[in-house]
Amino acid sequence: MSTRMRRHFAIFTTASLPWMTGTAINPLFRAAYLAKDGDKDVTLVIPWLCLRDQELVYPNKVVFDSPLEHESYVRRWIEERVDFRPSFSIKFYPGKFSTDMRSILPVGDITECIPDEVADIAVLEEPEHLNWYHHGRRWKNKFRRVIGIVHTNYLAYVRREKNGQVIACFLKYANTWVTRIYCHKIIRLSGATQDLPRSVICNVHGVNPKFLEVGKLKLRQLQSGEKAFSKGAYYIGKMVWSKGYRELLDLLSKYQSKLAGLEVDLYGSGEDSDEVRESAKCLSLAVNVHPGRDHADPLFHEYKVFINPSTTDVVCTTTAEALAMGKIVICANHPSNEFFKQFPNCRIYNSEEEFVQLTLNALSEQPAPLTDMQRYELSWEAATERFIEAADINPHAPESRAHQTSRASLPAFLRTRRLKQNLEDASVYLHQALSGLEVTRCAFGAVPKTLQPDEQLRKDLGLAPPPKRKKLKFKLMT
Repeated sequence: MSTRMRRHFAIFTTASLPWMTGTAINPLFRAAYLAKDGDKDVTLVIPWLCLRDQELVYPNKVVFDSPLEHESYVRRWIEERVDFRPSFSIKFYPGKFSTDMRSILPVGDITECIPDEVADIAVLEEPEHLNWYHHGRRWKNKFRRVIGIVHTNYLAYVRREKNGQVIACFLKYANTWVTRIYCHKIIRLSGATQDLPRSVICNVHGVNPKFLEVGKLKLRQLQSGEKAFSKGAYYIGKMVWSKGYRELLDLLSKYQSKLAGLEVDLYGSGEDSDEVRESAKCLSLAVNVHPGRDHADPLFHEYKVFINPSTTDVVCTTTAEALAMGKIVICANHPSNEFFKQFPNCRIYNSEEEFVQLTLNALSEQPAPLTDMQRYELSWEAATERFIEAADINPHAPESRAHQTSRASLPAFLRTRRLKQNLEDASVYLHQALSGLEVTRCAFGAVPKTLQPDEQLRKDLGLAPPPKRKKLKFKLMT
């Protein structure tokens, strides 16, 4: 008689609310929808920051005195956005904010957050980021299945820095190295990400269901003859040049005469806000620059056209949200937009002249109504199904763990597999040796003294004092 095992998913991510970034929001929705049917146990593992780091990272002076207070904030946020009560648990790992990388990095061995007796499936959101400096238990030894989800095109970002090509070459190798030795399978959200070993391309993200409700409202208004949209074109995104603002303003500047009468509203906050505002003032077109707002704000319901020329995203969340709200979206022919080509309201341009024509057409047309199937494709229910399929996860039967077999009894193809395993073991040993040295960690960009949590992080999280350091032993399989 077959037995059905209740699977446990542990989702580790690199950010948390109230930081409104994709790696804080999307893993939270993933946890909620994986746990929705009640047939899986799900734990979301997010970083805990000391008060000083919280003040650097979290907006609007929102800080937390305890993990319990932070958990309450996260739960309240997701409960306000879904129509069911999420049943996943939340755990925290110690983290430190790197001002140089503008990222949160793990401190110590974060695999310890999940007890061995429930360790089953680990989902690493940004697996390269989580493992650059990982020193501790090997993920594939502790968990039956380790799935990495690549969110960020790190290579595109570092190429913009000083000596960017050299750094990108090294980073490409490092990303390949750590994902190969620590993950069984990699899911790339789009072809805009680095090609990695054992990877597939699949968009496993959905949109906040509130946006789909707005889309249904707009459809009803259009069908009843009401005016569904009272405003024209807009763009929303972090206000840094690399997020499409330079491309958009260059296009508007070059084709001001052809786009005469066009009014565009830009919404965003960021390091380049002042420069973007000054550049917009130089145009004869009406380009209005506003502070950043939540895309779910009712203010955005009235816009008909979303213009997004960015090519640094992996899969642009705001593009998906705009489509869900029933808007026409104008975006570049780029791998990051491949998923959106299936929707009739997504207008893809291949040239500057085509951008101008598509923009003018969009302002004079009404959006096509989304079918039920198209609306479903944008939902988190569909995204969760795509994730399970892309990850090759059996919902009820666990993967068998590796077991020792004498070399003499193995067939030739298994001996080849064993040789590959030995090479991987040696690669893990090297990574652990390098990540265990403070001088090496700091040389490659780690926050100093993050091999173990400091006293404050231990106090906040109720962690035991660090054990006396022992040498890690790795036994090659023979």
